[in-house]
Amino acid sequence: MGEVPLRELAQVIRSKNAGPFELTFDIIFNRKAAYEEVKASGALTAEKLARLYNIPLDDILVAMFFDPAMAFKMTVKRRWQQGSSGERDTFGAAQHAPLMDIMIPSRSNLRTSDPAP
Repeated sequence: MGEVPLRELAQVIRSKNAGPFELTFDIIFNRKAAYEEVKASGALTAEKLARLYNIPLDDILVAMFFDPAMAFKMTVKRRWQQGSSGERDTFGAAQHAPLMDIMIPSRSNLRTSDPAP
């Protein structure tokens, strides 16, 4: 069994503003097999993501898989209020990068560059 970076299994990995006090992260898959593999891996738990982002576990408001959309969603408290002094990303669009390099144990050879079934 090898490991594959999340960016090679997910179709979309993004972060965005969720109001003045929260950011939301979406990981969306276009292949059920890739979605199920990531879901079963245990790589996207609130505890692991809190460590990845160096934030208290209590700052993660939502960390869940949503089967109908083949997606994972995480919502976190902002470190700074949107637009306040010291706030560095008013749209929250540059916060997803650490997610891209999460290594996922993989038994398959799925890649987003492969054509979807």
